[in-house]
Amino acid sequence: MRAVEIQEYGGPEVLRVVEAEVPVPGPGQVSIDVAYAGVNFADLKARADGYRVPALPFVPGLEVSGRVRALGAGVTGLAVGQEVAALTQGGAYADVVVADAVTVFPLPPGVDLRTGATLPTVLPTAYALIHTVGRLQPGETVLVQGAAGGVGTVLGQLASAAGAGAVYGVVSSAAKAEYARGHGYDEVFITSSTAPSFAKEVRGATDGRGVDLALDPVGGETLRASLDSLAPFGRLVSFGNASGAQPWQVGQPDLYPLALSVSGFSILTLAQTSPTELRTLTERAFQTVVDGVVSLPVTAEFALPDTAEAHRLMGTRTSTGKLLLRAHDTDGATELA
Repeated sequence: MRAVEIQEYGGPEVLRVVEAEVPVPGPGQVSIDVAYAGVNFADLKARADGYRVPALPFVPGLEVSGRVRALGAGVTGLAVGQEVAALTQGGAYADVVVADAVTVFPLPPGVDLRTGATLPTVLPTAYALIHTVGRLQPGETVLVQGAAGGVGTVLGQLASAAGAGAVYGVVSSAAKAEYARGHGYDEVFITSSTAPSFAKEVRGATDGRGVDLALDPVGGETLRASLDSLAPFGRLVSFGNASGAQPWQVGQPDLYPLALSVSGFSILTLAQTSPTELRTLTERAFQTVVDGVVSLPVTAEFALPDTAEAHRLMGTRTSTGKLLLRAHDTDGATELA
């Protein structure tokens, strides 16, 4: 089978298609014939910096859709040939991948394999940020960093559907702002990640009050500006550190004056520490797609041999929506939006 492997850390050019043995599922695992694999920023960090890479060589990829190929010992509730989506610990950039059965989810009726590949990381993450960790209440206001990305696209729709009083987004370009406005955002601010300046704009848009919930995957100075954008009793949820900045610490002097709270979320960590909670969360999140509450546009699709091009596109920070790899024999990239 084919697999896209990194043998050293570096730019997109280190991604190489190799021939590999077909993996066999162990106890409690499932092997999947991959139809599509999602491309995530965490994959770029794995390739460049070794993020969550146990050892080299390594096959990146955290989410797939496909059909169950084989079941490991003790696996119940799944069947060979069944269409599924799965969250993996790596290895998704391949023709076949192995995943723990607890993070393999049958596709709901009406959800095809292409759509299914957009769901495993993005949708449960967004659902948790709005409903489980963020605990958004009707009428509250929300601020989202990276509003035009995969998670940001879903967050705007979920927040709007949950009855948010206003949904504000932060992006890096006018094109991204236009895209975000079409996916649940009432107002979008354009700013630089190296010098975030959106806090003043947020105060202006909210008559000086600030927002009730801020969702931040960037970290660093952007995280600090998100905290500065909160209203009294506001909540900040950190769900990534795309900036690569040193982890920032918040203390009592930051929180006491306005009774603020700060929390965090990582779907990959939850998959390791509490897979049962992840499964419940994911089932609820998938239902929002079935109900037509949210959709995540696939804006570009690449054949497996063109994985480096997918990484280059995401690395420019100009992409919107979701990027997919397809494990088909069709070559070339398809720009869809």
